[in-house]
Amino acid sequence: MPSTSSRAPGVVGSVTRGTTNTNRLRRVDRWIAALPELRRTGDPLVVDLGYGASGVTAFELQHRLARVRPDVEVLGLEIDPGRVRTARAQLDDVRAGSTHFDPRARVGFAVGGFEVPLPEGRHAAVIRAFNVLRQYDEAEVAPAWERMLGRLQLGGALVEGTCDEIGRIASWVTLDRTGPQTFSISLRLRGLDAPSVVAERLPKALIHRNIPGERVHAYLAELDRLWRVHSPLAAYGPKQRWIAVAQGMRDAGWPVVGGRARWRLGELTVNWDAVAPV
Repeated sequence: MPSTSSRAPGVVGSVTRGTTNTNRLRRVDRWIAALPELRRTGDPLVVDLGYGASGVTAFELQHRLARVRPDVEVLGLEIDPGRVRTARAQLDDVRAGSTHFDPRARVGFAVGGFEVPLPEGRHAAVIRAFNVLRQYDEAEVAPAWERMLGRLQLGGALVEGTCDEIGRIASWVTLDRTGPQTFSISLRLRGLDAPSVVAERLPKALIHRNIPGERVHAYLAELDRLWRVHSPLAAYGPKQRWIAVAQGMRDAGWPVVGGRARWRLGELTVNWDAVAPV
């Protein structure tokens, strides 16, 4: 459940636990770095919504995205003013050159929630909302999505999902202003027992739908089946096994998005309709 900690007046949402770990969001950051929405925008403003008790995920996001958009600007938003003060103190350290982050990085922090307050009437090219809605009720997901989508640029993207504490298991939904478009999972393949381990880290819109009769349940069951079928390929490494699984899903008619370059990362994406709640 969302925390009852203090929050600023006028913001939309509840203060969550704020768990933050270095390098936790690397998998979704790789996805965002490849989004055409980021590469083609004239105003590369990216929002890290609900970054938690430390601003480190915003600094990491800027660092990763700057490789493809050197002019990227990241704004971290948090409901709890205390967390904003902490992140701004971290930013002072970055500016002073006492961290490994670029002192010139275009990063800022402000108080805000699902209303996504932005300066000077700007809109975001990308909003990343990770490990935020997980602590809400399922019925609150659609209104939160709608609010965030209203703060996107035309052609922008919202990436909403969750991951485990150290970033080895992740899943997310990518939305544009018309609604959800794709669903992605990203897994550490070495030592993976079954792809359905992601069930505990599904986005809130899906986590309670992993039951017989729901599309996401059938999707995860088929992933597990193909993982077993292709177990002999483990001798060549987990990446080869996962590539075979992904190709098998495509061959079976699942609307797989992308190809081997993404699969090698332990990633698999399908059109949202393939897993959407019944």
